[in-house]
Amino acid sequence: MSQSQKERKFLTDINWRAVRFFNAYRFLVGFLFTCLVWVGQLPTPIGTYNPLVFSLAIHFYLLFSIICFWSISRRSPRYALQLNIQVLIDLLVISLLMYSSEGLSSGFGMLLVIAVAGGSILKGGKIAILYAAIATILVLTHELYIDLFSSALEPNYTHAAFLGITFFITASLGRLLSARVEKSEAIASQHAADLESLAQLNEYIVQRMQSGIMVLDEELHIRQINESGRTLLGLSDDVKNQLLPAVAPGVARYVEEWLQGKGNRIVIFRSDAGDIDIQLSFTQLIPETRFGILVFIEDLSLMRQRAQHLKLASLGRLAASIAHEVRNPLGAIMHASQLISEADNVAPENERLLQIITDQSNRVNTIIRNVQDLSRRQVATLQVVDLSKWLDNFVNEFITSHRLGPGQVNCPIHESEVLVNADPDQLFQVISNLAENAVRHGTGNPLVEIQYGVKEDSERPYIDIIDQGHGIPDDNIQHLFEPFFTTHSGGTGLGLYIARELCEANQASLILHKNSEKGCCFRIQFAHIEKQHNLIE
Repeated sequence: MSQSQKERKFLTDINWRAVRFFNAYRFLVGFLFTCLVWVGQLPTPIGTYNPLVFSLAIHFYLLFSIICFWSISRRSPRYALQLNIQVLIDLLVISLLMYSSEGLSSGFGMLLVIAVAGGSILKGGKIAILYAAIATILVLTHELYIDLFSSALEPNYTHAAFLGITFFITASLGRLLSARVEKSEAIASQHAADLESLAQLNEYIVQRMQSGIMVLDEELHIRQINESGRTLLGLSDDVKNQLLPAVAPGVARYVEEWLQGKGNRIVIFRSDAGDIDIQLSFTQLIPETRFGILVFIEDLSLMRQRAQHLKLASLGRLAASIAHEVRNPLGAIMHASQLISEADNVAPENERLLQIITDQSNRVNTIIRNVQDLSRRQVATLQVVDLSKWLDNFVNEFITSHRLGPGQVNCPIHESEVLVNADPDQLFQVISNLAENAVRHGTGNPLVEIQYGVKEDSERPYIDIIDQGHGIPDDNIQHLFEPFFTTHSGGTGLGLYIARELCEANQASLILHKNSEKGCCFRIQFAHIEKQHNLIE
């Protein structure tokens, strides 16, 4: 519906509501005098000149008001025609009531003034003058009839003239008032349409935001939540107006602790359904509104990704310093040990020491190379990757390069497409690193199992790399992704750290999803493909 259509509908509703109130007045007048007729308590001079005409007219007036209620509810006939008919019937019936009640002395002339005023305000325009003219003609006709055909009543042309002037003054004032009311209604309608458009714009902006936003009332009912918030928390679409503790008890606990002054305003949270790290920020809104609490929901993987560029720049400077300060002395040490090992008079007991020097120098050289590779890594070039085809090629290449037997790497292929936005080269490095760890620690068959799909609740694609080893000790889990932490004597401790950095560069997250004595599962959780954006260099 366009804005002009909304304005017309708004004004039409107001007009019909006003006509309904005007008809309610008509019904009260008819009902009051009908009751007085039935109980025989009409005050003098009402109905004294011609009781039969008065009784018929007032009964008709009551029935007409009831019919008007029905026609107004149906809005048929159209507004202008219906209002004109109602005002004309008012003038005719009230004239009959005035005639049957000894003329102008009965006071029914004031009811004519009200009818003219009501029609002038509700319809406006030149027709208001027509209402006044018809009312004036009816009054003068009544006085002329009395003058010519009635000997019981005396005509009062002066009173009729003043009453006619009153009709025209009332009609003119009604026209002016109607014009001002229409102008005010048009302004109000425009403001209402502007506010509605602004509200729709605000809702659209909130729904399209990457950050999640949730609004709670004082009783922790969810009054508003955008699509990003539902996705990050793993909630369904029908959580509006539901209690937060019922749909997200973990978030509700943090909110309640913050309200009681026992918790922090900013907390890190992982929902069971969302399966990602998110940051919750709480803000108290204006107390007198029914919306009491505003919760910001941020995806930490995106926040970490924004900080990654600064971190990579620092690592680049650090790697350059290490290469300059360490690589040259290290080369000298390795060269000296090689010269000593090539000498003819090396004692057998020193050969072992020379081998240790060579091995450890190579290890330090590998660490330097890994740090340099990490600092020099280019920004991820994201492209749409079909995991079904890509993983099939990866498994074949991995089995060939590592000389594995049939069935040692298992990856069931989906018939349907599972699409992600990722850099294929960096994704290969991540999964290859995880698969090599699985092969190294695996004891069962298959050594590596790769599963993938799309989570139903969050619609986020994922890849699981599962091994058949002995699991990871609980004491090591918290240090798992720290640089230089390793439990392998020949490892550098940078494999998982670099893998997680690469995942964050691809707007994904790498977590230890499951861990037990029968093995562990690392999960790569990708962003929703429709919400993922290329990184800005």
